[in-house]
Amino acid sequence: MKVSLTQEECENLKDFIKSKNSPLNEVHIAWIGQAGFIFKFRNKLLIIDPYLSDYLSKKYKGKIFPHIRLIEIPINPERITNVDYVLCSHAHSDHMDPETISILSEQNPKVKIIVPAAEKKEALNRGAKFSQILPINDGNILKLEEGLKVIGIAAAHENLKVNQKGEHHFLGFLIDFEGIRIYHSGDCVPYEGLIQKLKKMEIHIALLPINGRDEFRLKNNIAGNFFIEEVLDICKIAKIEKVIVHHFGMFAYNTVEEDLLENLRNFNSPHFQIIIPEINKIYKIKKI
Repeated sequence: MKVSLTQEECENLKDFIKSKNSPLNEVHIAWIGQAGFIFKFRNKLLIIDPYLSDYLSKKYKGKIFPHIRLIEIPINPERITNVDYVLCSHAHSDHMDPETISILSEQNPKVKIIVPAAEKKEALNRGAKFSQILPINDGNILKLEEGLKVIGIAAAHENLKVNQKGEHHFLGFLIDFEGIRIYHSGDCVPYEGLIQKLKKMEIHIALLPINGRDEFRLKNNIAGNFFIEEVLDICKIAKIEKVIVHHFGMFAYNTVEEDLLENLRNFNSPHFQIIIPEINKIYKIKKI
């Protein structure tokens, strides 16, 4: 099966989420900054890694990396009252934001919040309710609805981190929308066996971070991600023909230079499509 990936303008995200309907055999995606995305599929709304506050700029004020937002909050989490599933790839606050998770939990009592099994307690601390939490680990399959399932995939945020129970602290997710397979890696760097695992999954679209890594950031507790070249290699070897890059443009110390983003567009070809997402654009995936 093949899919198409197109884009169109959206006046604002409030209008996008107002109706959860999407045409049959389609998934609609909106980027909300950093690693965050909203998905619409069959009258269901999913959000992954939402950072919809200014929590980190307050937490790190006066520190070496002040975490000042470079883009405005695209939608107030209090306006999101119809979300069905929230996925958090790990407990860093730009992925499991307490000022976003607590509001989404309160505003959406029936929401299910999918988190790494190793981070259940932390999810509670961030504002999720016990009844809302669905823990997942590497290799686990959560069947959420008819035609909708999530598979946990270990992520190495510089390193694989596993607790004594064998539960991973960092995860990616393969979200299967009735055969449309979208991979969100979470925060990740290459590790042994990752590409082989992805190749077997026959992924249609990957959502991958491109902010890279270096010793200076790591020494200051800022773990890194894929370099652009690694993303291109992963897609080539794992036979992933479409990628939406992310994890740039939020914090000045941890982004990607504009000329590198512009150069990425040169890699588009009839057999490979790369999207540099923008706020208030909708990306439509359709079976063909």
